[in-house]
Amino acid sequence: MVRMSSLWKLRLSMVAALAIIITLSTLVFAIILSLLQVGLLYIGIFVVAFNILQWLISPYMIDAIYGAREIPETENPKLHAMVENLSRKSGIKKPKLMLARIPIPNAFAYGSPIAGNRVAVTEGLLKTLNEGEVEAVIGHELGHLKHRDVQVMMVVSLIPALFYYIGYSLMVSSMYSRRSREEGGGTALLGMGLVAFSLFLTYICVSFLSRVREYYADRHSASVVENGSQKLSLALAKIVHAAKNMKRARKDVQHLNAFKALFITDPDRAEEESTALSAIATSSDQKLVEEIVSQKLTLIDRINEIFSTHPHVVKRIKALQNLS
Repeated sequence: MVRMSSLWKLRLSMVAALAIIITLSTLVFAIILSLLQVGLLYIGIFVVAFNILQWLISPYMIDAIYGAREIPETENPKLHAMVENLSRKSGIKKPKLMLARIPIPNAFAYGSPIAGNRVAVTEGLLKTLNEGEVEAVIGHELGHLKHRDVQVMMVVSLIPALFYYIGYSLMVSSMYSRRSREEGGGTALLGMGLVAFSLFLTYICVSFLSRVREYYADRHSASVVENGSQKLSLALAKIVHAAKNMKRARKDVQHLNAFKALFITDPDRAEEESTALSAIATSSDQKLVEEIVSQKLTLIDRINEIFSTHPHVVKRIKALQNLS
């Protein structure tokens, strides 16, 4: 009963976020089109086409940015067998298994119709986690592929992009339009203010939707990996703790953060989240999880989470423990 209740809460939250995004976008476009007669249709077509093209070629961009290469089966047959087994349990085709040359422990799923689905693990992940924990992380990433999260987030992320370019067009229009100058630019300013406000709200909603998808992927891992909730709990704790202790490495790869929303955890939040994991160096694995579950989030933690694509690690581990 507890599992079903929390699952329905996740589903309702996701539907609510999508409804807000769609409603806001429809309302804003209707108002702006009635206020100004500019080539917004052409802007919209360009932005949509550009984002679709970017999505189609993004796997190749991600491979180049993160130095990812496909792992031959002969190089790591055990890891390939693990991905094959979990893919079969997930009811999806086995994705390409990639290795990213990043020292920070992390993993991510990505893909497109022309590149196929891919799951990448970093060099740091394989060095930091044991076999069972790596399995749980891969189960999480396969959950993203099964739920088509790459496609879902690509579609909803189009809305803020459209708002940005529309706002930019309105700003340029207000600067160079003779009619706008004569009228004091009131109409354009009203439109820009509406766009800015809607952009902020949609960003919050898209971030919330991303966090919900992370919970779904965690649940998937718990369902396809034996004792998956416990293994993934430990994996998340170790990833955050290890990333916190790799300040130099995190600084060196800050320029690689363009696709960090794909990661299983956000490396930029490792510093603040790891305060809850200080016992990792001295406690047993089970004691570590108990320490984390006992933590209470501060108001600052909750506010920061609103603007994050990932749930706070303490909340994620608590949710996983409820599945145990």
